[in-house]
Amino acid sequence: MITVSNLSIQFGKRVLFNEVNMKFTSGNCYGIIGANGAGKSTFLKMLYGEVDSTSGSVSFGSGERLSVLKQDHNAYDAYSVLDTVMLGYEELSSNMKKKEALYAKEDFSEADGIKASELEERFAEMDGWNAENNAATLLSGLGVKEEFHLRQMADIDGKVKVKVLLAQALFGKPDNLLLDEPTNDLDLETITWLENYLAYFDNTVLVVSHDRHFLDSICTHVVDIDFGEARIYGGNYSFWYESSQLALRQHQSQNKKAEEKKKELQEFIRRFSANASKSKQTTSRKKMLEKLNVEEIQPSTRKYPGIIFTPDREPGNNVLEVKDLSKSIDGDLLFKKLSFTVEKDDKIVFVSRDMRAMTALFNILDNQLEPDSGEFLWGQTITTGYLPIENSEFFEKKKTLIDWLGDYSSDTSEMFLRGYLGKMLFSGEEVYKFSNILSGGEKMRCMIARMMLRNANVMLLDTPTNHLDLESIQAFNNRLSLFKGNILMSSHDHEFINTVCNRVIELTPNGIIDKQMDYSEYENSDKIKELRKKLYKS
Repeated sequence: MITVSNLSIQFGKRVLFNEVNMKFTSGNCYGIIGANGAGKSTFLKMLYGEVDSTSGSVSFGSGERLSVLKQDHNAYDAYSVLDTVMLGYEELSSNMKKKEALYAKEDFSEADGIKASELEERFAEMDGWNAENNAATLLSGLGVKEEFHLRQMADIDGKVKVKVLLAQALFGKPDNLLLDEPTNDLDLETITWLENYLAYFDNTVLVVSHDRHFLDSICTHVVDIDFGEARIYGGNYSFWYESSQLALRQHQSQNKKAEEKKKELQEFIRRFSANASKSKQTTSRKKMLEKLNVEEIQPSTRKYPGIIFTPDREPGNNVLEVKDLSKSIDGDLLFKKLSFTVEKDDKIVFVSRDMRAMTALFNILDNQLEPDSGEFLWGQTITTGYLPIENSEFFEKKKTLIDWLGDYSSDTSEMFLRGYLGKMLFSGEEVYKFSNILSGGEKMRCMIARMMLRNANVMLLDTPTNHLDLESIQAFNNRLSLFKGNILMSSHDHEFINTVCNRVIELTPNGIIDKQMDYSEYENSDKIKELRKKLYKS
């Protein structure tokens, strides 16, 4: 349990939130949401003491342990992978070191024996005898193969380190668990494993994430940082989003009577309460929704970008033919003899255990990379818009955003370009910002504006939600769901995939799986699970 009392923080004259009073209780998972800069990560850092509050206090239940997902990927380079995980339980690690030091003494005394006995008793209480096995089980669940368990952290890839540090945070089932963007750099399989793990986690969890499906799968509550305040709502992210949109529509409807508004909100809550019975976090979420006071629901102050894609023409019947494409990188075979046909109305998600496979394929299709063998042919009616996973090369030169976007537009008048930048939430003097100092999210919004100018009828999207906040992801998702052309994409965002795509193509070094179905159906199919095992083992 975590108790927050009169917590406030401000930087100079800017107040992030003021006089926050909350209690986070065992068995619940709280998703921390808010616009960029609202203070989500700062709030977590205040809870575990990395950032000092301006006023107020944070307290934990007596004897409870706090675990935090570490962000410094090089902090444990001197340790093995397995030891790094076990270091997540500080008392257990300390106990083990003390025992080793005692037993190594040449003049082991009676007092040492008594101390060792006390340490052994506490060691057993902490399930120390199963520590290595439990750490290895966590690593395997997160997709870290056994061959890595005894390696030094300094010798493993950054994406594997992310999983090891996540295992460290989960190790020993802490009483209070704080996770800041835990799904970053995780593949879809690992995210699904983490969803299942946290959905049945018995203790207190607070999480910041831009992954809506992840938040929906694990959260019993949402903590919304807005209006300079932090408020707790029962339910998951989708409930909060839909309710805030409903409240906004009602706020804008001046003619609606108060009683009509109340009935509409009550019906909305009843419908979500019924849907909650289908979720993993069934009982407490349903109870919270039933208790929710309709007056608690407020419209959000968030701004959503205006993403609009208008193809110059519809794609014809011949969209794309791929035949026998093969590609290797650094000696690793990503795919071989890849063949498929894209039909009209296809919206395809490409998945693989090696993210380089999708990036290589998209770069080949955009003529940025040569295949090792094979060929592809776009239809005559097709125009493409490409959103690459890596965009730093587009922002190396020091240009104002007006000039930057003008490089990709036939109409370079300031009024025209301001319109597109304004849709991407760059207003007033912000259009004169320099492109080489933008944040990751700002760069992505610029790249989306660039795509909007293309008026393409086929979208190539390589991990399109990277660096975007929840508002931008939601707006992007809503627009793509209505897009009349074709979409070829890869993504870590389950909700994005599920609401946009109608076909799944999985790339493996030994062939492909190609199914016309939504991703949830694909993921839950026992036949496909068996087929994947065969293809990855071949």
